[in-house]
Amino acid sequence: MQRLTYLLVYPIILLISILPFWLFYWFSNGVYILVYYIIGYRKKVVHSNLKLAFPKKSEKEIKTITKQFYKHMCDMFLEMTKSISISNTELKKRFVIKNPEELQRLEKQNKTVIVMFGHYASYEWSCVTENYISFKGFGVYKKIKNPYFDKLVQRIRRKYNTTLITSKETISTITENEANGIKGVIAFISDQSPKSVSKKHHWTSFFDIKVPCYTGAEILAKNLDLAITYLKIEKVKRGHYEAEFIPLADDAKAFNDYEITDKFHQILEAQIRKAPQYYLWTHKRWKHRIK
Repeated sequence: MQRLTYLLVYPIILLISILPFWLFYWFSNGVYILVYYIIGYRKKVVHSNLKLAFPKKSEKEIKTITKQFYKHMCDMFLEMTKSISISNTELKKRFVIKNPEELQRLEKQNKTVIVMFGHYASYEWSCVTENYISFKGFGVYKKIKNPYFDKLVQRIRRKYNTTLITSKETISTITENEANGIKGVIAFISDQSPKSVSKKHHWTSFFDIKVPCYTGAEILAKNLDLAITYLKIEKVKRGHYEAEFIPLADDAKAFNDYEITDKFHQILEAQIRKAPQYYLWTHKRWKHRIK
């Protein structure tokens, strides 16, 4: 059944991928109408999240942000399909790394580098970074249940010299690489809400609300002596992004526990406040919180 699903869906994905950009975004407009007005995908979650994050905004302002967000979300997810067919030259024009020299500086320290991401703008095309570095690229991801789509995603990443690893494989991959003298750049999406909460979790302030957060990137950086940076991605216009590496720690051990994690959330929050429509409001970031 999973193979049949893949065989039926993949040709559609491929067709969308090869559309010229003007037609591609016209199609995205249609998807937006379907998702927002007809299906109403997670509208209650989006509204609830926006009210929590911006309690002083009026319903009219919330609705405006909501519509802008859904338009962006449709663009973002459809842009994932573009990764199948887009050329490297075109990708470099549409996803501009403003300061690749910062990542190159960290490489010169001969340390594996952790790059922290948030669910902001679009991290999908950040694989363009591989054009500017010599280290091997790795992305920490959640395995897709359908093995055929999982292999597709991995194949797309390999196109840009990036290997996908699960969170459980991260430590073993890094330690094995270090033992073999291999340095890497490892991408972590770090703003998710944990599925369950325990005393082990660190609670940080995110939009003046105490929430639990993952600290794996910081802990790995400290335990394995890795450098750590944040890729700040901004949406310039439709289909165009700019990204800047913001250094968080060359020597993670020199920072207090969770200081790096808190700093990451502070920078991300500042981005979101500036242009909230580009954050992924459909995920339940405030599911666990201290009221």
